[in-house]
Amino acid sequence: MTIQRHDVGPRMSQVVIHGDTVYLAGVVADTGSAGVADQTKEILAKIDGYLAKAGSDKTKILKANIWLSDISTFAEMNSVWDKWVSPGNTPARATVEAKLATPAHKVEIMVVAAK
Repeated sequence: MTIQRHDVGPRMSQVVIHGDTVYLAGVVADTGSAGVADQTKEILAKIDGYLAKAGSDKTKILKANIWLSDISTFAEMNSVWDKWVSPGNTPARATVEAKLATPAHKVEIMVVAAK
């Protein structure tokens, strides 16, 4: 099986496709000063774009990992996630609190999807 990589950088690829599986690197918002809800909206829009480039979409997400810089914002993040996620196609998911790469980042999301 071939491996395709998109948005390749010196440290990582944003999207890796192996067979019929699409792996996204962790996605963060560009708007670091925004709140959790706004960052989540931006991240999910980016995920939609990356999946579309890979020939997939949110209905095919198998697994999602979500990191929050403050777990007390869990409900705020979920208020956006719940409106975005495809009903009946919800992925396996884990959400944890973690120190993110910069203090401005409040949310990071990584998904694996079928093609």
